[in-house]
Amino acid sequence: MAFASPSQHSSSSVSQGKKLLFPFILVTSLFFLWGFAYGLLDVLNKHFQEALNITKGRSTLLQAAYFGAYFLMALPAGMIMKKYGYKFGIIMGLLLYAAGAFLFYPSASMKSFEFFLVALFIIASGLTCLETAANPYITVLGPPSSSEFRLNLSQSFNGVGSFIGPIIGGQLFFSTTNGADNGDLSNVMSVYLIIGTVVLAIAFLFFKTYLPEIRSEENKSVKTTDSQPLFGYAHFKWAVVAQFFYVAAQVCVGALFINYVTEYWKGMNNKDAANLLSIGLLLFTLGRFTGTALMKKIRPAVLLSVYAIVNIVLCGIVVLFPGTAAVFALMLVFFFMSIMFPTIFALGVKDVGDHTKEASSFIIMSIVGGALVPPLMGMISNTSTALSFVVPLVCFIVVLYFGWKGHRIRKTA
Repeated sequence: MAFASPSQHSSSSVSQGKKLLFPFILVTSLFFLWGFAYGLLDVLNKHFQEALNITKGRSTLLQAAYFGAYFLMALPAGMIMKKYGYKFGIIMGLLLYAAGAFLFYPSASMKSFEFFLVALFIIASGLTCLETAANPYITVLGPPSSSEFRLNLSQSFNGVGSFIGPIIGGQLFFSTTNGADNGDLSNVMSVYLIIGTVVLAIAFLFFKTYLPEIRSEENKSVKTTDSQPLFGYAHFKWAVVAQFFYVAAQVCVGALFINYVTEYWKGMNNKDAANLLSIGLLLFTLGRFTGTALMKKIRPAVLLSVYAIVNIVLCGIVVLFPGTAAVFALMLVFFFMSIMFPTIFALGVKDVGDHTKEASSFIIMSIVGGALVPPLMGMISNTSTALSFVVPLVCFIVVLYFGWKGHRIRKTA
């Protein structure tokens, strides 16, 4: 029996690494794409209020369309990829993303908010396919020993996209000299036409690029004999609830951030507020790295609870003391939200055995909170924008309970 020499193994590893580098870059670009799309969303919210003359409450339907698509498309996207493969799912997601982006042109021409909602729903449907596929692809594009490093590296570009989105949106959508909104939607057309073109180009690259197919690892010898049904795990059920309210809080904070800044910080215009939103999202990105480092010393559930308490206090300041100082408190909320989604997710699927994949699907679907709760905040904001931030405050209370008690692994009858 012949064995390869160490030099042969080394040469093979280098060759394989070079072969997978371009696919890795392509898949990582997906993280940036959906981060950028989300970063533009909150700027569009304020822009449409003035350009299309709609209320704050109605403008939050943008968030409802965006996150509603995630809820409705998550299971179909998974079924399609199971049947046709992840590469097919990625290309389909990119084509949907591009189609929705191109629909912004007729939407802007007609100045139809309803048409914008349809276009955004199609974009988010594409993003659902991309998010469903990207994480598992990154983990197989290289040696298993470095899979966590690759995934964290790719996820950092999601934060970069979220940070850049508001900067570009603020500069182009609020393009008048004083940062006000003159009702012109031409720049919205231009931005989304460029986005659609870039996304189509990336879809073509995926079509032409080799990607290793992901197969389910079915090892019957490691199957658990635990017959406990998934919903018999109390910590999983609480994770679904906590994730619903966390995503709701995140979307609520971003949706009316620009409104809050322009109303309570004298002299601030839309463009300035969009720049502050970008700084908040930069804090969010930095918070992910900081939180990861802190988890080496502090248990994740404890850190989650501490961060939730801090955000409850910060939201209290935003509600009770509207003004310049409260704007800085609101920006800090982004930093302390940073670890919540992945921490809730990880704690929720812990020790559920054979139900892990199913549990993951339900927790991902719980992001529908980002569609259902913001309209409530929008209605309250028609009376007082400051008072409306009591909604994310309540959401963080639910997250606190999960970090304090709800995450504990126990089975119910």
